[in-house]
Amino acid sequence: MIRILFFVLLVLCLALGFAWLADRPGELSLIWQGQLIEMSLMRAASILISLFAAVLIVVWLLRTIWLSPHTVTRYFRSRKRDRGYQALSTGLIAAGAGDANLARKMAARTRNLISSDQEPLIHLLEAQTALIEGKYDDARKKFEAMADDPETRELGLRGLYLEAKRLGANEAARQYAERASEKAPHLPWATLATLDHRSQARQWDEAIRLLDQSRAAHVLEKNEADRKKAVLLTARAMERLDADPKSARDDAQAALKLDDRLVPAALVAAKALFREENLRKGASILERMWKLDPHPDIARLYVRARGGDSALDRLKRAKKLESLRSNNAVALATVAEAALDARELALARTKAEAAARLEPRESIFLLLADIEEADTGDEGRIRHWMAQALKSPRDPAWTADGVTSPVWLPVSPVSGRLDAFEWKAPPSQIAAATEDGHLNPDQAIRSLPPVATVPRPVEEPAPERTAEAAPTAERDQTERERAERERAERERVERERVERERAGPEKAISVPDRKEPAASPAKGKDAEEAPDPFFGRPPDDPGVREPAAAERTTTNFRLF
Repeated sequence: MIRILFFVLLVLCLALGFAWLADRPGELSLIWQGQLIEMSLMRAASILISLFAAVLIVVWLLRTIWLSPHTVTRYFRSRKRDRGYQALSTGLIAAGAGDANLARKMAARTRNLISSDQEPLIHLLEAQTALIEGKYDDARKKFEAMADDPETRELGLRGLYLEAKRLGANEAARQYAERASEKAPHLPWATLATLDHRSQARQWDEAIRLLDQSRAAHVLEKNEADRKKAVLLTARAMERLDADPKSARDDAQAALKLDDRLVPAALVAAKALFREENLRKGASILERMWKLDPHPDIARLYVRARGGDSALDRLKRAKKLESLRSNNAVALATVAEAALDARELALARTKAEAAARLEPRESIFLLLADIEEADTGDEGRIRHWMAQALKSPRDPAWTADGVTSPVWLPVSPVSGRLDAFEWKAPPSQIAAATEDGHLNPDQAIRSLPPVATVPRPVEEPAPERTAEAAPTAERDQTERERAERERAERERVERERVERERAGPEKAISVPDRKEPAASPAKGKDAEEAPDPFFGRPPDDPGVREPAAAERTTTNFRLF
């Protein structure tokens, strides 16, 4: 385009010059070797320009003839190079498609047409061809040669890194990734790989330093970099919590500034403040996080923020959480648990049933079973709630790469990936045993069997717990352990029953006609002859007793 414009300007200048001479005619006289030569000025200018053009043409012709051998050689060389690049392109496409024969053929043709010193991509084609053919040692040698060449260093290091990961040589992969990040800090794969390796080694300071360098080089987006740095700061705070609560608090608060929805950071910050006896500030952090994301861990830490609180005090704190996020299943379940500990069973049942209607989960129905045990002690009603727990979806948990953890971890134990854990419901392998495939909490609550009229052994009433006479921390721990053991035993019995039902076809169970006993079973002959009802049987009886031969008046029914 510039040449065309220059040519047009030259022609325009010549035309203007001739027009100027035509408007100003004149005569040109020249005496050369005693002869007088006269002509017009326009004719002299035309002869001069023609002579200059003829000289240029003669020079071009002589130059073309002189350089013709080199021109011919360059033509054939360019043609050969073009054929080589065409073969290289075809070979790379074949290698990407997995055609080993065509890739090997094109690699040989490319090497014959192009020198590897002129085109480093030949090494890549040969390495990819070796990988397709399964010649991993040859491919590794090619990648090593590429890593030594400054033009292909990053490409060779990436190939070596992928090969080391394939072989499971994590240490070699880490070295290749660190070498690539040092030579080219703008490579995202090298930065992320080095970051994951340093996180797996719990080298939080080095990982944070590398992340800051990558942020300065604009390798990662701002949101992603802020999230990863918040996770690293939280991990370092968790490690420092026991030895240095102040540093842990600073790291956790810095993480919350980067990501205000990171629940583990809020938990660590609150724990550090609680250890510094700054209860109000720690509670404010938990309340702020609770408003954004009502998490069970937040509720558990908030309710038990002070070790010397009584059950009634914990209930008040749970009610405060409910007031911050009303009509929430987690808040309702928290109030129900606190009310159960405070022996306010009516409130516990009301809140637990409301939570089950909002979000029917396994833990909520197990909580209802605990409330039923503390309130009525009816084994039939307890088994009803246990059965609903078996059919209900599993509770959310910290899940990463198909595994769950009771606590949040910064790095996945399976893949080693940073920030892999998410709070979500793990996949359930047991489908809900309902007609439409979904659990109906209202139907589960309405179908609760009535309280059995068989009197239970009289137990001594538990002492009433008040704020003035609160049990000690050791007694609370003992009661919680006992309740956990009883709950585990009930779950084991229920699982055995479900496994027995699934092991074979469903059969009708024959039991005696249930009659309402007139009085409590007495010891002696009358007690031995009394029929054993299904509901109200001793808790150590895993199944239904077979009636005696004289009591064969039976009725068929199906369990659940």
